[in-house]
Formats: sequence, structure tokens, C-alpha cells
Amino acid sequence: MSDSNRGLTAFRDRLEGIGAWLAPLGLRLVLAWEFFEAGREKFRGENWFGQIVEAFPFPFDRVPAQLSWSMATWFELVGGIALLLGLGTRFFAASLFVLTVVATAAVHWPTDWMGLAQLAQGYAISDDGAGNYKLPLIFLVMLVPLIFNGAGRLSVDALIARLASQSPPRPQGDALGWGLVLLVSGPVVAMLLPMPGLLISAAGLLLLPLAARRCGH
Repeated sequence: MSDSNRGLTAFRDRLEGIGAWLAPLGLRLVLAWEFFEAGREKFRGENWFGQIVEAFPFPFDRVPAQLSWSMATWFELVGGIALLLGLGTRFFAASLFVLTVVATAAVHWPTDWMGLAQLAQGYAISDDGAGNYKLPLIFLVMLVPLIFNGAGRLSVDALIARLASQSPPRPQGDALGWGLVLLVSGPVVAMLLPMPGLLISAAGLLLLPLAARRCGH
């Protein structure tokens, strides 16, 4: 390996090493603030879920408005604090992901759209009648790395793992992992896009038997 290649490799390794500390922290700080603020507004405000509960995707439309309001409030408050500390990060990031999808379906998603061009009009911050799902979509994308990669090294989760002498993770992108992720993700996607969500779940179901056969060998 040439000196230049070794230098680039060393630089890349250092970026990844520092990134393990700082990259998830930036996501956590922004999301913690946004969700905690949303929860605090609900805690201090009046329940308006009764006006939109029918727009919630199944099965959340079956939950009483008062219970939905309380759950959303406390998941945002506690989840915001948890993301700030990096405690139970994957659980709270996944919970807030689902909460954001429900909110997007009920409030931010275009009510009537006949094609991708109309759907794209809703990718906006202000509501002009075509939807305004840009901001919640950004939050969803920011939550994904925390769900899959966790809180990073500067977190309570990492401290607990060190104190418990847990072995470092060994990434595996096998058929079983993909099958489980697709199977769980499908119903969440279906809240906004029913057909793609069903196809994602179906792909997960097809991968699981393949993974089982490989494990059997």
C-alpha cells in the first residue's frame, strides 16, 4: 500500500472513530429538543385529538382520543429525555418513529392524491392544501440511524454496555435480519402507502423461510 493510500485509510479510520462519538449525538440533540417541545405543548394544551382521531391509521383510530393524547404526550416527553441521554435509544427512537408516522398520516399527509406528482406537492413546510409532510419526513430519516445503530459511544446505553462487559456488535446483513426488518417495517409504511407497505411485508415473509433453510444447513 502506498503512503498516500495509508494516509487516506488512517484519516478515514479516525473520522469513523470520532464519528462513533459525535455523529449520533447531533441527531439525538435535535430530535430530543423537537420531541420534548412537542410533548410539552401537548402537556400544557388541550386535547384536540378528538377532532382527527378518525384520520388516524388502523389500529390507532380504535384507541380513545384521551388515551392517544396521553400516550403521545408522554412518549414525546420521556422519549425526548431518553434520546438526550442516549438511554433505551433504539426503543424510544422506534416508538417515536411510529408516532411520527401516525401524526403524518393524520395531519400532514395529502388527503387526496392521484399520483406521485400530486404526492410530491405535499413535500413542503407550509400547508397549501396538498399536505405538509416535509418536516416529519426529515425527523423519520433522522430516527433511522438511531434505530439501527443506537446512540453511539457518548451515551448511557454505551456506558451500560461497558459496565456489563457486553461484547461489541458483529454486524450481520443476512436474510434473517432483512426478513425481520422488512416484516416489521411493512405495516408502518402501509399507514401512509398501503400497497408498498404490503409488498415490503410480503418480501419479509419470503425471506424468513430462506433464512430458516440456511440456518438449518
